[in-house]
Order: sequence, then structure tokens, then C-alpha cells
Amino acid sequence: MTISSEFKDFVMKGNVVDLALGVIIGAAFGKIVDSMVKDILMPLVSAVFGSPDFQTCMLN
Repeated sequence: MTISSEFKDFVMKGNVVDLALGVIIGAAFGKIVDSMVKDILMPLVSAVFGSPDFQTCMLN
């Protein structure tokens, strides 16, 4: 078997396709979570606590 035929067999097993779908779904889920935190959670936090400054809480 040549390297190209072995690679074709590997790709056709579905492992690469599953990995690609996982990366795409993970990126989309990350964008959804980021949007929810920025647009829903943080306005609620600022409404309750009066716009806290989270920059001073960061550890160096």
C-alpha cells in the first residue's frame, strides 16, 4: 500500500470528518456562549452591582 492509499482509507473511515465537525460545532458553541455572556449576563451583573470594574480583580 502506498501512503496516499493509506491516507485515503483513514479519511474514509470517518475519523477526520468527525474531528472536523467537532471543531466546527465547538467554535460555534464558543461564539454562542461568548455572546450570551456579553449580551445577557454582564448587563444583568452591571444592573445588580452598579457596573463593577472587573479589571482590578485580575491577578498578575
